[in-house]
Amino acid sequence: MAVSLCNHQRRLTVNQYPLAERKLIYRVLHKHLTQHPELMDGTFLDDLQTDLQRAAQAEEVDIADHGAWDEWLGNAVTSCAVRVAKRQVIA
Repeated sequence: MAVSLCNHQRRLTVNQYPLAERKLIYRVLHKHLTQHPELMDGTFLDDLQTDLQRAAQAEEVDIADHGAWDEWLGNAVTSCAVRVAKRQVIA
């Protein structure tokens, strides 16, 4: 029997979902920012990023270090030189 989302009574906050799922959702959303720049103005992505940064810091990850942050998120670690060369302006 299918459960309707409208009848779903459980309300979870972002940090109550499994960490692996939160990381996956963040990676997917972040990857598509150039196609959907309106995501940058949304509170969901901001809340998700804040939650993930807190979780990373609790594991002693230096979130100011892009390589460490990427690795913790499950992304391939990319040097700053490569990252800057690929940087795009999001309109």
